[in-house]
Amino acid sequence: MNLEETIKQLPSSAGIYQYFDKDGHLLYIGKAKNLSNRVKSYFNFTPIFKPNQNLSLRITKMLAQTVSLNYIVVNSEHDALILENSLIKQLNPKYNILLRDDKTYPYIYIDYSQKYPRFELTRKVIDSTDIKYFGPYSVGARDILDSIYELCKLVQKKGSLKSKKICLYHQIDRCLAPCELAVSDTEYKKEVDLAIELIQNKKTVISKLQNRMEFYAENLRFEEAGELRDRILRIERSQIKSEIDFATNENYDIFAICSKEKRAAVVRIFMRDGKIISSTHDFINLYEGYDEDEFYQRVLLEFYKNEKPPIIAPILVASNFESLSLVQKHLTQVFGKKAEIKVPLKGEKKELINLALLNAEELLKNDKTQNSGQILDEIKELFKLERTPNRIEVFDNSHMAGVATVGAMAVYEDGKFDKKSYRIYHLQAKDEYSQMREMLTKRVESFSKNSPPDLWILDGGATLLKLASDILVSNGISLDLIAISKEKIDAKAHRAKGKANDILYTRENIVKLPNSDKRLHWAQNMRDEAHRCAINFHKKTKLKLDNESKLLTLNGISQAKIVKLLKHFETFDTLRELSVEEISSILNQKDAQIIKNIYK
Repeated sequence: MNLEETIKQLPSSAGIYQYFDKDGHLLYIGKAKNLSNRVKSYFNFTPIFKPNQNLSLRITKMLAQTVSLNYIVVNSEHDALILENSLIKQLNPKYNILLRDDKTYPYIYIDYSQKYPRFELTRKVIDSTDIKYFGPYSVGARDILDSIYELCKLVQKKGSLKSKKICLYHQIDRCLAPCELAVSDTEYKKEVDLAIELIQNKKTVISKLQNRMEFYAENLRFEEAGELRDRILRIERSQIKSEIDFATNENYDIFAICSKEKRAAVVRIFMRDGKIISSTHDFINLYEGYDEDEFYQRVLLEFYKNEKPPIIAPILVASNFESLSLVQKHLTQVFGKKAEIKVPLKGEKKELINLALLNAEELLKNDKTQNSGQILDEIKELFKLERTPNRIEVFDNSHMAGVATVGAMAVYEDGKFDKKSYRIYHLQAKDEYSQMREMLTKRVESFSKNSPPDLWILDGGATLLKLASDILVSNGISLDLIAISKEKIDAKAHRAKGKANDILYTRENIVKLPNSDKRLHWAQNMRDEAHRCAINFHKKTKLKLDNESKLLTLNGISQAKIVKLLKHFETFDTLRELSVEEISSILNQKDAQIIKNIYK
């Protein structure tokens, strides 16, 4: 059935539709309240079947590549919204907008059900009616928390009250010591109120920290002064300076998006009790144009996910968007109370929107990743990639004679390595091919939580590249691939002969570049970082295994028996969970009991 016939037979049900190109690559995923009406709106059927002339350049370009369509029927438009968002995150279609904001933001909270309440951090709603939350914070939450415990005489640690004895914190004047002294509720409440005042007024916190930093510096305590300086900088980083200060204690979550050529910036500002308490931002690459309607939908769905936030605030957005009412309905279900999404046109709320837009514009103006874009554009052109790779994942594995087998994934994004996103894997497979398959399969299985990148780079040759391609195709994922391996002469890597000639592989081509080529240097840098990460993790794992092995040897378990155990159970961690009966299926009862006693 061709595209036209498929479209004419679409049902009038809610659902999602998927456009594919001639090679079966997924181009776009959309949702619809009425599949037939929605998809037909893209086309004219008379006098000939062709794309509608009134569409944006982005959609026109997409339809020019479309040769087939699939669809999934669901019960409601809301279900279509959820399915569309989930599939986009997992499959990363070429013409959809993907936000990889998998962060959750911490809140500071206090539990008033405690006799002497303390402040803690949380990222989720706590099941109690006596909780008060402050936040969310993009950065600096831990620094603010540490500061109030240094500046206020609160119970410092959870276990302090249990000891019933005055501890060091009272001696250094950082706790009232209600564990032993008769501290009244009123006296302790003064400290709690001071802490809340500091949480709600960063300027006061920063001023007090600066005074302490200067004291340390004057007394030549430079290390402590440096630590406070860094803490102050982190607290300041989450702020957007503004003269807007509502007279009423209003809460708002503010979202604004600006675009410029191939980049867009999204700014989120959080106002609590009439004051701006924190902000955060992200850059997004616009590979195939800009769709503001889809962008706002994706930003809100990704930020709130499907979890009720500790503080539910009215949402302000800079522009109206097509699915606003649908997203509002969805968030109402998530929040358990009516969600409000507003587009202010005047007054103080409009000033908040203007502030967010101004910051988004400034971020784009000062975007430092522009310089790294040139080499990435050249990489795209050289390897004929689908898109300029902004986020790249690089894979390598390491072992020693099949022992301590591990894999590592390094991540490169926005012109630098993003070490917080690195992943390490314990692998069970015995050969390098199977190890790479195990690692890549684990990564694909995590796409629903951590979306796919723009490009995979593998430390290996054509065989591993085909393996990765088969894994992606079998899961319906379109993703650019490069493999890099040593040139071999007489079946030995050229590096062994004193050179480092590397060969680059894509699905279509083999690329050999001179050693002086900066594009080769870039690819080698990617590979070497993953290799470094894998080797370091292997060393740590091997050291741990050696220590475990020594422990068993000292207790009378021979090396031969240890090898036998590992061949069957694979890891010491597995061994810890086994019963005596399970271990005795491999060794004798006496040895099994010795091992169980060690791992109690």
